[in-house]
Amino acid sequence: MSGVAWAADAAAPAGMASIAQFAPLILIFVVFYFLLIRPQQKKAKEHQNYLANLKKGDRVITGGGIHGVIASLTDTVVTLEIAENVRIKVSRSAIAGSVAEAEKQAPAKSGG
Repeated sequence: MSGVAWAADAAAPAGMASIAQFAPLILIFVVFYFLLIRPQQKKAKEHQNYLANLKKGDRVITGGGIHGVIASLTDTVVTLEIAENVRIKVSRSAIAGSVAEAEKQAPAKSGG
């Protein structure tokens, strides 16, 4: 059992080879950042701005789909009037958006 042991080839320069190996991974991360992460952060920031600027009389929709008019609000709680003399308290973070914005996004139904 005598054999010849061959020495391995000399390693390629480590700098360019390692960058070339990680280039696809870096490219995928950049694409995910611009297509998923950045738009989501922008939308979350806009929603936080909207919640901070709520005022009495605004027509809003909760995350559960309840439509109402803001009767009063505090730092954390919003009181909605959902019918005449029917008021509910919800967390400010439960407000999903404005009624006007939801009506804009909903497709128009044809009569029939």
